[in-house]
Amino acid sequence: MQPFTPEEHDLIAGAISRAEQTTSGEIVVVARASSSYRYFALMCVALASLAVPLPFIHFTKWPIEYVYLTQLAVFVIGVLLVQWEPFRVAIAPRALKHGRAHLRAVEQFLVQNMHTTAGRTGVLIYVSWAERYAEVIADDGIYKKVTPQVWDDLIAELTDAIGKGERTKDFIAAIERCGATLAKHFPPVPPDQNELPNHLIVLDVAEPA
Repeated sequence: MQPFTPEEHDLIAGAISRAEQTTSGEIVVVARASSSYRYFALMCVALASLAVPLPFIHFTKWPIEYVYLTQLAVFVIGVLLVQWEPFRVAIAPRALKHGRAHLRAVEQFLVQNMHTTAGRTGVLIYVSWAERYAEVIADDGIYKKVTPQVWDDLIAELTDAIGKGERTKDFIAAIERCGATLAKHFPPVPPDQNELPNHLIVLDVAEPA
């Protein structure tokens, strides 16, 4: 994922501020890759290298030295490929990627103190760019009034838009839709305090798994 420019950060922060003016809810947007998948990719390379000798031993008369050199070449090429993040992400199973992304979303909900707002009206929009995964986590106060289907529809629209590459526009559209939903059920209650940050939070992968 290319770094967000200062202009993109400002546009997204402005969208959050406008959305929160219409509601007592709090919106936080987080974007990141959820894992580097380095360990998983290395495991795949190791297993592939271990499997290389079998067909040569059974179906050829190659000297064992040639078989070993072929195995070594496969391992070296695999290790070099593992240094390329798109390759690591591409070979990771969908279930693994979505599982990691969901865990990071829950983690960020707690790290960003979404569960500490007055009225329990925090909403986290989490986007894991490398995995093309998005999730909305809302606090208890919101789930009592807004059905999960509303957030599922928002996420379906956002993940579809992620694949088209207009990320700033996509984020703003999701924020506006989230704000409109919150405004219906949680109108502003003066004095309305801004309890959470109104900017896009972009995090690097914290662990090499």
